[in-house]
Amino acid sequence: MSRELLVVQRARKSFQTGKTKPLEYRIHQLKNLRRFISERQGDITEAVRRDLGKSENGTQLFETLGLEGEINLALEKLSEWAAPRMVEKNLLTISDEVYVQPEPLGVVLIIGAWNYPWAITLQPLVGAIAAGNAAVIKPSEVSSHSAKVMEELLPLYLDKDLYPVVTGGVSETQELLKQRFDHIFYTGGSAVGKIVMAAASCHLTPVTLELGGKSPCYIDKNCDIRVACRRITWGKFVNCGQTCIAPDFILCEPSVQSQVVEEIQKCIKEFYTDNPETFEDYGRIINQRHFKRLMALMEGSTVAVGGASDESQCYIAPTVLKDVTGDSKVMKEEIFGPLLPIITVSGVDEAIRFINEREKPLVIYVFSQDNKLIKRVIAETSSGALLANDCLVHFTVSALPFGGVGNSGMGCYHGRYGFDQLSHLRSCLIKQLKMEGVNSMRYPPHSAKKLGWARFFMLKQVNVCRLRRMALLATMAGLAAFLVTAEYFLDVASN
Repeated sequence: MSRELLVVQRARKSFQTGKTKPLEYRIHQLKNLRRFISERQGDITEAVRRDLGKSENGTQLFETLGLEGEINLALEKLSEWAAPRMVEKNLLTISDEVYVQPEPLGVVLIIGAWNYPWAITLQPLVGAIAAGNAAVIKPSEVSSHSAKVMEELLPLYLDKDLYPVVTGGVSETQELLKQRFDHIFYTGGSAVGKIVMAAASCHLTPVTLELGGKSPCYIDKNCDIRVACRRITWGKFVNCGQTCIAPDFILCEPSVQSQVVEEIQKCIKEFYTDNPETFEDYGRIINQRHFKRLMALMEGSTVAVGGASDESQCYIAPTVLKDVTGDSKVMKEEIFGPLLPIITVSGVDEAIRFINEREKPLVIYVFSQDNKLIKRVIAETSSGALLANDCLVHFTVSALPFGGVGNSGMGCYHGRYGFDQLSHLRSCLIKQLKMEGVNSMRYPPHSAKKLGWARFFMLKQVNVCRLRRMALLATMAGLAAFLVTAEYFLDVASN
């Protein structure tokens, strides 16, 4: 019996005791997770530094700050999220109790990614705990130092049976995927996403796939190019370009290409100094395999900015590529590194066609002062998200669902969306054993008269909340009328 099987069996046995059902227990575990982040910030920072060369401030900004925000939101809103949700009724069910009850799915598998090893692995865990599930956590083996810290320290804070951490590589992940889960939440590339989905299908297990793709960035020639390039430079080169929602390539007209290159070059110098290699807030490529992959992607393209590299340090400078076409090597796969190709197009028409000829991206970026142009891109394209005049920041808004579409993923999370994604929204209807005369219209024999009554009762929707508001207003109006009348008669009596 494999270690992975034993872990899953333990988690399921613990879940079946019902200990995760009370909201008090979930709140306690969420508070422990928040305490883990606070008390072990030093261990987390050091692990990320060793994995990705990220600074202490960078780790807090991009790993733990958003995670704390998600936990705080879940703690504040959990009773609201978990409460029965009233729904509209028809006349046939107007006297019945009809609602949606969120309930835990069971045992969830969370497979994390290496580029943000804490935020991307533990944010889904927040939703899983809040929804009352058990969760097996599989951190990426590529970010090995973070995985080791998670394995050693997280069980000191969370229930080690309900929320075990399983480390290892491909073989351990394959063994986990053989087990039956009630949901699988995977973050990573589309190739492995297909493997995860195929494995899940053996048990008819639903999946959330947070993938990626080539997210385009269109720059309108009439926008403020300087501001646009500042925001694009930040969004592209943070975490050394290893961000699933980083702008993958720029689309702009030939008349502004030189200005775009010039402004990005200025921003690189401003953000990362003349020598990014020695700057603490510019990280490293995760390993030499990815370093070699990225260097190979540059073949056939002209380096306009940067291009320096050091294989021994897994360092690639912030790099801008020009003379790039849709057939260039760098356009054949998601870059996931500090390479920014520029492709020239004749205008927004060609940009939209270029985007629509390819797989649906995780996000589309548009920089323009023309609101009609922005709305047109929204209307004529499809992507997980669309962000105008900035990069990445939609990830920080818990009220927005975060997820892809098509090749960039399925399902979503953040805030209530994460809770709902990892819950079963159970339909509930409670009817009394009364009013059988009304129910007789659905019993055989079926006549035209019964059909007419059924059409009336079943197709007429009733907004119960609206009826309650109207009843409250009617009551208040009646009370006001009564008080006015009473005051009148008192006045008459006193005279």
